[in-house]
Amino acid sequence: MLKASVSKYKLQFNRPSGTSRGVLTDKDSWFIKLFDSEDPAVFGIGECSIIKGLSFDDRDDLDLEIDEIVEQINSGEIISLSDFTHLPAVQFALETAFLDFKNKGRRILFPSEFTENEDSIKINGLIWMGDYDFMRSQIKEKLKQGFRCIKLKIGAINFDEELSIIKKIREEYNASEVEIRVDANGSFSLYDALEKLKRLNEFELHSIEQPIKQGKLAMMAELCLNSPLPIALDEELIGITDIDEKHRLLESVKPQYIILKPSLVGGFAKSKEWIDIASKLNIKWWITSALESNIGLNAIAQWTYTLNNSMPQGLGTGQLFTNNIESPLYIEKDKLWHKSSLNWNFKNI
Repeated sequence: MLKASVSKYKLQFNRPSGTSRGVLTDKDSWFIKLFDSEDPAVFGIGECSIIKGLSFDDRDDLDLEIDEIVEQINSGEIISLSDFTHLPAVQFALETAFLDFKNKGRRILFPSEFTENEDSIKINGLIWMGDYDFMRSQIKEKLKQGFRCIKLKIGAINFDEELSIIKKIREEYNASEVEIRVDANGSFSLYDALEKLKRLNEFELHSIEQPIKQGKLAMMAELCLNSPLPIALDEELIGITDIDEKHRLLESVKPQYIILKPSLVGGFAKSKEWIDIASKLNIKWWITSALESNIGLNAIAQWTYTLNNSMPQGLGTGQLFTNNIESPLYIEKDKLWHKSSLNWNFKNI
C-alpha cells in the first residue's frame, strides 16, 4: 500500500546571498517520501522548496497543508497533481516523488546520456548582489573557474556602480567570449526602466530578467516592445495556472524570453505548458533552479537535459549550501554532470 512521510530541512547558505528582496542566510525545504508499506527502503522523494516573499506557496499554514496531504495518502485516498495547482512547489515535489517511486527509487527520473555521465548541461555562473568589491570578486572567481556565461543579480547597489562592473567585464571580454545576463528581480521603477535598459544595452548583454515588478503587464508589454535589450519574464509567470491565461499573458506582453523554475510554476508538466505556448509564439526560454537542495536540482537537471536546449541553463545552485544533500551532481568548469558512481546520502533527512 502506498504510504508517505515528510521531513522539513533548513538549508544554510555558504555566505549571505543578496537579492532585491533582502539577504538570504537560510531557507526551508520539505522532503516528501513515497513508498510501499511492504518495502519502505525503496522510496521516491520530492522537494518542496520555498523562497520567502516569492513562492506562491509562501504561507503560514504550509506545514499543515503538507501534513494533510501526507495523511490523505496514508489513509489510502487517491490524489491527483491537479488538486494542488494552488501549491505549485508542493505540486512539483509530489510529481517528482511519484516519478522517482515509479522508477524504483533510484533518483533516475529521466534516464539519458546525462544520467549515465556521458554528457553534461551547460550552465551559467550566478553572481549575487552585494557591494562593488564583493560582486567583482565573484565575477573573477566564476571566470577563473571557466564560466563563459554569467548572470548578475542587480538592483542592490547604485546603478552606476553596477554599470561600472559590467563595463570592466566588457573591457576584458567581448560578447563572443563571455555572455552576460542580468536579473533585476523587479527592482527598476516604472519611470526610469526604459532609460536603464538603454544604458545596459551599451554593453552587449544577452538579456535582462524581470526589469519591473510582476503584475504591471501593460508597462511590461511596452518595455518588451521598445527595449533594445531582450527581456525575459520570470516572476511574471508565478501563480498563473490556467493554460488559456498563460497564452494571453505571453501573447499580450510578447517577451523575448521566459525563464521557467519548476518549483515556482507547478512542476514539469506545468512548465512544459509554458514551453509549448512560447514556442508557438517564437519566444525563447531556458530553465532555472530555485534554490532547491540537490534533491530538487537533480530532478530539474534530468528533465532539462531531455529538452535539448543548447542555451546555458540556470542550474548551478547546488554549491550554495553548507549542508546540501550529497548527490551524484557535480560542476566542472561551466558544465553540470551527473556522476553515477557517486552516492546519495540521506542520513540527515
